[in-house]
Amino acid sequence: MKILSVSELTKYIKDKFEKDFFLSNLWVKGEISNLKLHSSGHIYLTLKDKDSSLKIVMFRSRARRLLFRPENGMSVIIQGYLSIYERDGTYQLYAEAMEPDGIGALYIALEQLKQKLAAQGLFDKTRKKDIPRVPNVIGIVTSPTGAAIQDMLNIIRRRWPQVQIIVAPVLVQGEGAPASISGGIGQMNRLGAVDVLIVGRGGGSLEELWAFNTEVVAMAIANSKIPVISAVGHETDFTVADMVADLRAPTPSAAAELVVPDCNEVGRYLDTLEKRLVNGMGNYLERARQKVKGYLSTPSLQRPFLITGNRQQTLDMLINNLHRNGQLCLAEKTTNLVNLAGKLNVLSPLATLARGYGICTTNKGEIITNADNVEIGQSVEVILHKGNILCQVEEKRVRELD
Repeated sequence: MKILSVSELTKYIKDKFEKDFFLSNLWVKGEISNLKLHSSGHIYLTLKDKDSSLKIVMFRSRARRLLFRPENGMSVIIQGYLSIYERDGTYQLYAEAMEPDGIGALYIALEQLKQKLAAQGLFDKTRKKDIPRVPNVIGIVTSPTGAAIQDMLNIIRRRWPQVQIIVAPVLVQGEGAPASISGGIGQMNRLGAVDVLIVGRGGGSLEELWAFNTEVVAMAIANSKIPVISAVGHETDFTVADMVADLRAPTPSAAAELVVPDCNEVGRYLDTLEKRLVNGMGNYLERARQKVKGYLSTPSLQRPFLITGNRQQTLDMLINNLHRNGQLCLAEKTTNLVNLAGKLNVLSPLATLARGYGICTTNKGEIITNADNVEIGQSVEVILHKGNILCQVEEKRVRELD
């Protein structure tokens, strides 16, 4: 009897598993639980049904190909091979691919991305930029070989020949398409001279249009400083790029019609404006002509000298009245002044002095009206009509008033 070590037994069982053709390519259906998205990029989970559970590991090289994000409780179908994890001695399924059970992976991935971008506000109307009405330079990010680019070029040049068009040739389907489209949008933004961008391609299946449902393209459109018109597929096709773009065109041809005006329509509109301007100016001039004609028929313009003569006559009368009234007023004021001067002269102390009276004051200029207000020997000054007299009091005589 041979005694085996744990490692030997584990390797033996592992070798049996790996040589079993049935176990090398399995498809297993179940519900995800204990999901762990490791920082290394590996995915660890348990797949279970109502009776059993199975450990699953999906390495980063396989996990990066997933179009959707696995979640706990999601029913999935996993393809892979069964083997033994030697360290723990447990068997587990090494996943090569994973698909949602019942709903396609592309649909799941699309809904998950929509929810993520909506939460970031990338679909909000408030963040959308206005599309210029008459751009000078148009950038187109699309495949250089498809029919869509030729349709857009023909329509734009027919509608507005003077516009400049810059094409960024990119992949529009396949594994490298999202990075290529994102790079084309970034390149257009770095040019700095582009007024508006058209990003899109012709019609195709959901898989062929999938590059426009990726996060990298959505973020490139959202971060573009240039307004973006999304033009992907047919009218019934609706992608994430359409939802993030500043304007959605149902087809590339429709985008070409939306991005520039029709020069023929603009010419007809300008002709209409010209006619309206000519008619409006003619009506304005006719009204002005009638108004001037009305002014010329008024008496003031037909006989202007009559009006100025009457005005001059009135002015002369006013001047004469002003002189006459001024002289009367001056004579009246002069008479009043003489009367007031006479009355003032009667009350003036100078008139009293002229009649022989005097005013006696102290050396301080105070008027003396009572003999009791001076002392014997005090110097006083007597003001006369003409001149002053300096005196000295020798005697006081007090007179009693009746």
